[in-house]
Amino acid sequence: MAGGFVGGELGRRAELYEGRITGYFILACVVGSLGGSLFGYDLGVSGGVTSMDDFLKEFFPRVYRRKQAHLHETDYCKYDNQVLTLFTSALYFAALVSTFGASPVTRKYGRRISIMCGSVSFFLGGAINAGAVNIFMLIVGRILLGIGIGFGNQAVPLYLSEIAPPKIRGAVNQLFQLTTCLGILVADIINYFTEKLHPWGWRLSLGLATVPATLMFVGGVFLPETPNSLVEQGKLDEARLILEKVRGTKQVDAEFEDLKEASQAARAVKHPFRNLLEPRNRPQLVIGALGIPAFQQLSGMNSILFYSPVIFQSLGMGSGASLYSSIITSSMLVIGALVSMSVVDRMGRRFLFIEAGIQMITSMVIVAIILALKFGHGVMLPKGLAVILVIAICAFVVAYGWSWGPLGWLVPSEIFPLETRSAGQSVVVCVNMFFTAAIAQCFLAMLCHMKWGVFILFAGLIVIMSSFVILLLPETKQVPIEEMSRLWEKHWFWKSIVARNPENQQQVSR
Repeated sequence: MAGGFVGGELGRRAELYEGRITGYFILACVVGSLGGSLFGYDLGVSGGVTSMDDFLKEFFPRVYRRKQAHLHETDYCKYDNQVLTLFTSALYFAALVSTFGASPVTRKYGRRISIMCGSVSFFLGGAINAGAVNIFMLIVGRILLGIGIGFGNQAVPLYLSEIAPPKIRGAVNQLFQLTTCLGILVADIINYFTEKLHPWGWRLSLGLATVPATLMFVGGVFLPETPNSLVEQGKLDEARLILEKVRGTKQVDAEFEDLKEASQAARAVKHPFRNLLEPRNRPQLVIGALGIPAFQQLSGMNSILFYSPVIFQSLGMGSGASLYSSIITSSMLVIGALVSMSVVDRMGRRFLFIEAGIQMITSMVIVAIILALKFGHGVMLPKGLAVILVIAICAFVVAYGWSWGPLGWLVPSEIFPLETRSAGQSVVVCVNMFFTAAIAQCFLAMLCHMKWGVFILFAGLIVIMSSFVILLLPETKQVPIEEMSRLWEKHWFWKSIVARNPENQQQVSR
């Protein structure tokens, strides 16, 4: 659970950590991970609602008329409308900005308070969207939802990584991804049924976002703060008490000492964002704050999640059939998350990244070939090819579900030292949301103009992503957070960079 600089005794006591899995720990993990359900529900519900006729007639009549003109035909450009995509992407632009407000709150007042703030904003956004009577209300609601996600995504991965024992940190952190996937699946199922409720079904879909927000707020009232955060706030007695409860033992001296030393190092840092630029933090900055969150979105996965109902309708499927296909793909995402949770701490992060990269590239190439040969000629896609297309998309989704989906949050949250952790996580969320918003805003236009080539583009990006992991990311499984910096000191590429840090040079001169 501890984090910070590695030096002296810090990082050498990890083998003395004691504890067991307690009911208190499980409760903290379950409640803390609910933050993922907010993100997931919105990912799932947005694409479904934007394909519903009642919603389109109310706010986007031009898109509705274009859709009706090509009702049973394939058409790459059926949903190409920048205001419609702004409905989706406004949330992510708001999350991008709000995460920098979340960082000082998370650091000064704790992870728990940030989680609760996020749930309140998400609740208000869901309520406004459900009652929207014009596009302005829709966008305002989406902005409030985005603020909620900015706070939640900033705090929840940190919370889970900090409260987990090193040996199962990967599986615990992936509860965030699991609840995200479950949120997507629940949203798709709700959309499937509300699409039949005319003319207000879309309002129910959007309004039900208040349910996970309420659960997260109520759970947050009873949620213990992480010992890391309490030590950071100077509440040492409370921090030790919580650590003993979470670990189920009084023998927490070694871990508690690491927490205190890491906190002292963190308090010495007055400008955590500036500290991210120092040579010793260069690997975390490049890999955790910039590379992984950007690549997570450049895989094209969230485009498929946002617009899977729209994609399947563009393939000539009816509205109900497209929503049903979305349920299938989101189920694959849940399966992928469960697989990842079961093997990530045994097989490691690198293996899952590399295997999934091969599977995702293959799937995207298959999709592109089918679309290049048979799609976009004003006729329905043959049933056999449509089935192959859905299978290929499912293979892509399940691979993402056990790799870039969960690991895109896990790896950044576990590699930052305590003194830059909240700042680093803010950059992670900011970069993630920027690329999420950019892809959301551009994808339908890209699909319209690039046609099947957009899937070749994503396949090429996945080749780059996989090479990035192979060359630059060391294996982090079962490595205590406080020992993480030793990985960079031994890595073929990063060791020469972190050695430039003045502290390391002083140690060498001694």
